[in-house]
Amino acid sequence: MTGRKSPPTRTPGRAFVAIFLAAAVALPGAALAQEAQAPAVYDVVTPPACTNNKGETVRFIDRAGGRSDLAAGMAARDGDGNPVVFRSNYAAAPPEFQSFIDRHECAHHQTGDVDRPHPPRNGPDHLMNESISDCVAILRLRDEDGYDRAAFDRVAAAMRSDMAKIGFPEISISSRISNIDNCFTRYGAPQDFVNGILEHRGLLPR
Repeated sequence: MTGRKSPPTRTPGRAFVAIFLAAAVALPGAALAQEAQAPAVYDVVTPPACTNNKGETVRFIDRAGGRSDLAAGMAARDGDGNPVVFRSNYAAAPPEFQSFIDRHECAHHQTGDVDRPHPPRNGPDHLMNESISDCVAILRLRDEDGYDRAAFDRVAAAMRSDMAKIGFPEISISSRISNIDNCFTRYGAPQDFVNGILEHRGLLPR
């Protein structure tokens, strides 16, 4: 694993939901005007290639569900036991953030989270899983999609706006953005990072 500290020993997880409010970022002082406008609708991005830690291909499935102004992703296994990422209401999110959600959910498959026991929601192990998946996502966008600092800033701006609208406190928002910034700036290749997590968990194929 390149340039990262080892995570805590326990980082289990099984199925994950990442939900983001999908409103356009408002200019200062323009909140009232934005409320009168129709919600932005974006083209849905093509999902990335995704293979889990067992070598299985992960399918991305678009489906209706939840609120129409919320873009959501969930990594899981379907009724037949196949690894999938369910995508809901992606047209409500900016394309850079759609791509981030896809790779975040894929990362739960890549690091073995989906096949591990689910930790308590919002507990330290759950939050560690989410931080790791955030890191994998931003590293893939950097190395595979050529995201530069300007593209990173668009992801961070969408994340900040959406988390604030959901009701997260500023300390949580800043901490999450700081984590992906640190990964984007300091860490090496995404697969090296994933392999380090798998080795730490005893899941690296031999």
